[in-house]
Order: sequence, then C-alpha cells, then structure tokens
Amino acid sequence: MRTIDVIGSAVSNTFRSKTRTLLTILAIFIGAFTLTITTGLGTGINRYIDDTVASVGASNGMTVSKNAPDAPTGDGPRAYDPNASTTRQGPTLTAVELMDDSDVTALRAIDGVTSVTPIDAITLDWVRHGDGTQYQAAIGGFFSGSALQLAAGAQPSDTSSELQVAIPANYVDSLGFDDAASAVGQTITLGLTDGAHQAQQVDATVIGVANPSLGGAGTTLVANTALSANLHDLQSTGLPAAQQGQFRQASIRFADSGNAQDVTALKTRLTDAGYTGQTVADQLGTFKTVIDAIVVVLNAFAIIALLAASFGIVNTLFMSVQERTREIGLMKAMGMGSGKVFGLFSLEATFIGFLGSAIGAAIGIGVGSLVGNALGKVLSNLPGLHLIAFDPLSVLGIVLLVMAIAFLAGTLPALRAARQDPIESLRYE
Repeated sequence: MRTIDVIGSAVSNTFRSKTRTLLTILAIFIGAFTLTITTGLGTGINRYIDDTVASVGASNGMTVSKNAPDAPTGDGPRAYDPNASTTRQGPTLTAVELMDDSDVTALRAIDGVTSVTPIDAITLDWVRHGDGTQYQAAIGGFFSGSALQLAAGAQPSDTSSELQVAIPANYVDSLGFDDAASAVGQTITLGLTDGAHQAQQVDATVIGVANPSLGGAGTTLVANTALSANLHDLQSTGLPAAQQGQFRQASIRFADSGNAQDVTALKTRLTDAGYTGQTVADQLGTFKTVIDAIVVVLNAFAIIALLAASFGIVNTLFMSVQERTREIGLMKAMGMGSGKVFGLFSLEATFIGFLGSAIGAAIGIGVGSLVGNALGKVLSNLPGLHLIAFDPLSVLGIVLLVMAIAFLAGTLPALRAARQDPIESLRYE
C-alpha cells in the first residue's frame, strides 16, 4: 500500500464510529478553543503595551535622575534639602538632587551613553484656542524615537524650529475644533507664569492629536524640542541665577544592541556615577509580567483540557484496534508491514487532533474577534486597544501542538495494532 493510500485510508477510517470520533474531536475542540482565546488575549494586551512603550519613549532611551545623599539610618523621614527634589521611581517616591550642565557632561562621559537631553519641568497655567475658554493643561516634552498613538496629524519634530504641540484627543471639543483632523495645523495659545510671577503667553501650532495610552502619553500636551526650550526660557525669566539651568531628570540615549545584559550594565555604570536610570520597559514591566502570568495560568487550564482529550484519543483508537483486529490481520497477511500499520493508526490519531484543533482555533478566532470588538467599545477611553488579537504563527503553533499531542496519544494503540500477529488476528472473533 502506497503512502498516499495509507493517508486516504486513515482519513476514511476516522469516521467509522462517528459518535465516538465526534465526542473525541469535541474534547480536543474545547482545549484548542480555550488555548486560542487565552493566547489571543496575551497577544492583544502585549501588543498594546508595546505600542504604549513606543509612545512614551524609545526602546534605546532611559530617564535618569541624580541620587540624593544617603538617608540617615532608620525608618524616619529624610531631612529637607533645598537643593533636592523628588521623583517617582516605580511605586515609590524617591528623593533626587537637581541636575545642571555639569551632570549633562558627566552623563555624556559614561560608556554607552550616546546623547543626553535635559528634561525641563514646565508648569502651564492654561491653554486656549483663539479667544475661547482657557483650560488647565499639563505639558511634557517629546523625545526622538518616541511614537504617540495619533488620532490625526503627525509626530512632533525634535529638529524643527517651529513651535509644535500635540494635544490630547479629549481637548479637541473643548478647544472648539470639529474633530481631530480639523485641529491639525491650527494655532493655540499656552499661558504660564515666569519666575518673576509675570504672566507669559506662547502661540504654538497643533501638529497632531494623540490618543491616551497606559503610560500616560496622550493625556497631556506634548511639545517638540523648540517649544519646550521656549517655554522653559520664559518660565526661568526672573529666577535667581542659582536656580536657572536646573532640572530634575535627563533623557539619555544609548546604543540598542537588543541585549538586556547591556542595558543592565549601563544601569550599573550610572549607579556607580551617582545616578539612577529607568527605561519605559522598567516602568511597565511589572504590569506586563502580571499579564503574562495570568495568560500562562489560563493556558495551563487549556493544556489540561487537551491532555484529558488525549485519553479520549487513546480510548477511541484502542476500541478501533479491537474492532478491526481481523482487518489488521488481513492487511498484514496481504503484505502490509508493521510500520505502515503503525502509520495508519498514528495518522488517524493525528487527523482527529487536526480536526479538533483547526475547528477550535477557527471558532476561537471568530468568537475572540467579536468579544474583542465589543470590549473595545466598552474600553473606548483606550483607543487602539484590541484586547484579543491573533498572531497567525501562534495559531499555527496551537494546531501543530494539538496534532503532536494527538500523535503521541495514538502511539500506544498504533503499536498494539502493528504488533498484531496476522494468523491470530484472522482467527479473532
């Protein structure tokens, strides 16, 4: 019997006992369906986190602060230092020293650092369009390599001399624009108070409208380098000379080798120099770890369901071998080798696994897409979030995994069939 004939025979024999086979396929379907949904959940959330990381900062960027002098021994509060400030390092509020140009020089000298950009803390009083209502607003800088999740427009340019700003999507209606697209190219006015307590105003061009994301991007105004420098200069007007040119944090860029050990080594060198470095991935890392852990647990339940289904395959094929004992004896008497008999029953098991996994994956994609779209409408405050998304390679991996489990489950019955003695089999009643 040719190989193609063995495959055809295996497919046709699968449905000799339709009820038993369908129940086995149903058990496999449940496991494959669950595994497809849980994998899609992990893919969707992790894609959104990756987009969020891109919107907050470049993969080869790091926020650096200068460590304050060590606190006194004990759990009491730290003594007030007029030259120190505070910044949030993960879940904790950490004291840091204010930085100046000497720190920029020191950071540039650290091995691995390619560029340093001071992060100027700018406090806006209000924002308005034309002669409209003034609204409270916060503003931050835009760093090269970042990518805001845009509803319209373009990314702010760190090389343009034009004063550019990206506004949050929820400011569009308030500022009097018809929609996000109509806001792009318009001029808005930013108001702030300088160091001499005098009101200052700056006009800037709306370059883009940003959707909100997990990292906080898209919830504040985002200024390009030229606008940030202009606002900082105005805010510093009237300050004592000793307070000018100071900043709390700096953004550094480093060569992105893709090796996590290189990033860890850079953090160590920063620590040795008296600084603390934190990537965007560090800030969102805990959240991503929790999501991955939940997905692993859910996948474990799906795997358990598949293992339970594998016993159904074993039972189905053992029954098939017993029912077809005389047929097996006849095939071997006519010259069919033990290897092909083994292959025949192994292919039956694999085909059952393929049917269950393919149907489970297909329905899982359909149901997951519907549920994901429905949840996307509920979570409309996070545009761009597709809670359940599917990667073709992951789905293919699920199908192949289930087929492998089915093949292994069919090994024992297939071996039993291959070892049948043709004479004894033909005598079987």
